[in-house]
Amino acid sequence: MDEFFDRDIMTLTDEDGNDLEVELLDTVEYNGETYYAFLPAEMNLDESYELIIMKLELDGDDESLVTLDDEEEYDEMYQIFSERQDELYEEDEDEEEEEDEEEEE
Repeated sequence: MDEFFDRDIMTLTDEDGNDLEVELLDTVEYNGETYYAFLPAEMNLDESYELIIMKLELDGDDESLVTLDDEEEYDEMYQIFSERQDELYEEDEDEEEEEDEEEEE
């Protein structure tokens, strides 16, 4: 049960100095780049939220996360992250079903 409450929360700061607390959902290595998927840490269930996808950019020893300005790149990564989340959700459901079956025996 604790696994549902183990969230990876961090603060992102935009170019205007505005802070946003986000939850890291997933990380993907794709075409030699590292991508991160986030959602706001605090969400109102009455509102919809867009997945925040950022790419790790290296400049010497400095690392920074940058937004994806290319719509095609964003769409491709959105699809990849969505498929990965669907797979994780299906795995969780399968594990719960197995646990339920074991308890019934």
